[in-house]
Amino acid sequence: MQQDKYDAVVIGAGHNGLVAACYLQRAGLKVLVLERNSYIGGATTSISRYEDFTYSNCSYVYSLFRQEIARSLELYKYGLQVIPYEGGAQIIKNPDGTYDSMGTYWHEDAVRRDLERFSTRDANAFDRLSRDIYRQCDFIKPLLMRTPPDPTSFKPRDLMELLYLGKRFYGLGEERMLETIRFYTMSVGDYLNEYLENDALKSYMAGGATVGTALGVYSPGTAYILLHHAMGDIDGTVGAWGFARGGMGAVSKALNDSFLSSGGTVRVNAGVEKFIVERGKVKGMQLENGEIIDTKLVVSGMDLRRTFNAIDPNELPQWVVDRAKNFRFRGSSGKVNIALSGVPTFHGIPKNSPSMKGDLHISQNMDELELAYDDWKAGRWSKNPYLDILIPSLIDPTMTPEGKHWMSVFTQYCPYKLAEGEWNEQRKQAFGQHIVDCISAYSPDLKDKILHMEIRTPKDIEDETGLTEGNIFQGELTMDQLMFNRPIPGYAQYRSPISGLYMCGSSTHPGGGVMGAPGANAAREVMLDLGKRIKS
Repeated sequence: MQQDKYDAVVIGAGHNGLVAACYLQRAGLKVLVLERNSYIGGATTSISRYEDFTYSNCSYVYSLFRQEIARSLELYKYGLQVIPYEGGAQIIKNPDGTYDSMGTYWHEDAVRRDLERFSTRDANAFDRLSRDIYRQCDFIKPLLMRTPPDPTSFKPRDLMELLYLGKRFYGLGEERMLETIRFYTMSVGDYLNEYLENDALKSYMAGGATVGTALGVYSPGTAYILLHHAMGDIDGTVGAWGFARGGMGAVSKALNDSFLSSGGTVRVNAGVEKFIVERGKVKGMQLENGEIIDTKLVVSGMDLRRTFNAIDPNELPQWVVDRAKNFRFRGSSGKVNIALSGVPTFHGIPKNSPSMKGDLHISQNMDELELAYDDWKAGRWSKNPYLDILIPSLIDPTMTPEGKHWMSVFTQYCPYKLAEGEWNEQRKQAFGQHIVDCISAYSPDLKDKILHMEIRTPKDIEDETGLTEGNIFQGELTMDQLMFNRPIPGYAQYRSPISGLYMCGSSTHPGGGVMGAPGANAAREVMLDLGKRIKS
């Protein structure tokens, strides 16, 4: 049978791969997407593992996805709905054994009143902290959808982009210029200590700055990761988070429907074994089943290491091979999805409080978070982990049977490599039970309501999604792996050393999270090389 001819082949039907495929198809190319799993989405999926319950298996919250992408690809037309959080809470265990909670709400006056119960100073400082964080967001957000310049290049395009960056930076003014440099090199712990005094509030803010990264709250550079989680928005509300109705798979489904409606083709169960390269140019790929697909244009949504592992190393410069090998992933996150017979209660949170309809946290202070990191360094899951606990079904009832709920628990830290040996079913179950025990110390009836648990270690995440070492960002978000260093210097503009082979995964600028920017930026560079314009 004669093989269909495609102008471009995108590897991986994760959200970035689908974004790139959508734009290339709309630009007039005939595009094929290959996905090794039996379903699309990568780490952005909604899958049923138990009866009529649906879990957001890996990624679980929506905020970072660029609105310009959602609008231009008409994702809302194809069914994407986003429901914002209605609150959140930090549970506090008092020295006398009683409990309280510090709530976060949509209305800033309600947040302020709750903070004032614990510290008037922090209630005032929180406004300043939020202002300063969003100022940093204002500086970085326009860069997300731009291709990083090559600082060693004298090409007019790179010089103009460097000039653009310089003008933006100079426009901050002397005081904010110095503060920005300082911010990017600080630990989140030191940064928050300059504003806040309440330990629980600091731990509530700091935990997210270590998500997906093998660093502690006092590791330099973690202040930026705090920013990475604050620069999203929902309906123009900067810093807001929410749920995709039906789970995060709704994002992938909308992207897939947009792509198919433009005439694109998706094949599942089609993993790539290797790329076929001749004289420095890509000629196609061989699938895991032995099938050969010919094409002169490939866009890889796989991470840096998996992309280059699919290339004969003799076709790559040795320094590139070495850089790819040294690109840091260091999986440090786990996930537990729990089916519940009802809504569990939490110490310190009033019944029916809106703070339940958002993220719940139980870490008590910064030292606890730093010790959790120490456990990871020793090859153990954390004794007192940072947990991001949500019950999405309180807002989105479409994911569970009526009257029942599901809980998403993201945990930091969980090592990819255990000191005591390889991951197996017994250790995996012990990890999941430990997480439940940690939550149960603050939720006395949780265990009685558990119907089913899906436990995901970094190894499980790697095996299922292809994320090396289970790193949710396709590589750590540290200063040496950002901007023109991401993924490696000289190849930060979505091109690879192989002519015709591009990269669009989160290993490229601006990094991880369900953002879509790497896919859109890569598609733009492909079309630039082809002399075409992307159609919205």
